[in-house]
Amino acid sequence: MTIYLPIAELSVNIFIILGMGAAVGFLSGMFGVGGGFLITPLLIFYNIPPVVAVATGANQVVASSISGAITHFRRGTLDVKLGTVLLVGGLTGATVGIWIFSLLRAIGQLDLIISLMYVIFLGTVGGLMLLESINAMRRAARNEPPAPRKPGHQHWVHRLPLKVRFKKSKIFLSVIPIVALGFAIGILTSIMGVGGGFIMVPAMIYLLRIPTNVVVGTSLFQIIFVTAYTTIVQAATNFSVDIVLAFILMVAGVIGAQYGVRVGQKLRGEQLRALLGLLVLAVGLRLAIALVVTPADIYSVVIGAHN
Repeated sequence: MTIYLPIAELSVNIFIILGMGAAVGFLSGMFGVGGGFLITPLLIFYNIPPVVAVATGANQVVASSISGAITHFRRGTLDVKLGTVLLVGGLTGATVGIWIFSLLRAIGQLDLIISLMYVIFLGTVGGLMLLESINAMRRAARNEPPAPRKPGHQHWVHRLPLKVRFKKSKIFLSVIPIVALGFAIGILTSIMGVGGGFIMVPAMIYLLRIPTNVVVGTSLFQIIFVTAYTTIVQAATNFSVDIVLAFILMVAGVIGAQYGVRVGQKLRGEQLRALLGLLVLAVGLRLAIALVVTPADIYSVVIGAHN
């Protein structure tokens, strides 16, 4: 069964689009990532013009993130206070990122920079997460306890001023690194068209030392608002959001996210990190190959461009 996409100007199989949306929604609920780093390459691989894939795929990120965040809120695994502090930095970073996006587009280097950023970030984060999770699972298999921390030893992040107590996460932490993390994710959201969960989740776990069970829901909470804001601004400037494609992805993503949350609750933290690390590495490898392989079509569709 095919359906016509008016903005993308092509006909697609509706069941394939539904499958993409459901799969990415499932991963969103399971890992606490928006899924933009996955849905955008999938849409491009299915011959959706890149500018339409980036803008429209972000809508699916919003929908699946809302679904997953609501479920985590009901389960008590969402720290609204922590998410709000992240949101302050995220909206500021998104505004700066939109300006950078426009600048890169003006000088004609947008596609190359986005591809390189994907490969670098996904390769680095995926590799570190996979290595750490494998070591954690090996220690668990040998019944070895985690290496004890030295008495009085503190991570540099925990020595910063302006500390606030987050009761849900059971931490006493400075707002400076939290706002800075949100700011960085906001920039990535604007430039790469992603929710940023693949960066935020490991950063919250390893850098800020936030409990894993709270990280997923809180990450989704921040992704909702930053991605929605970025999508609206980008759509207003590029006019590249295909509402038909967005609706199909939203419906499938919301359903998939519900099942993803249930599966994620049944897995241990190190198992979730290992699976996410493998997924991130796979997407990064696919994009790296695309940078060196001659494309089948040397031309791309540009919407709203002008000289």
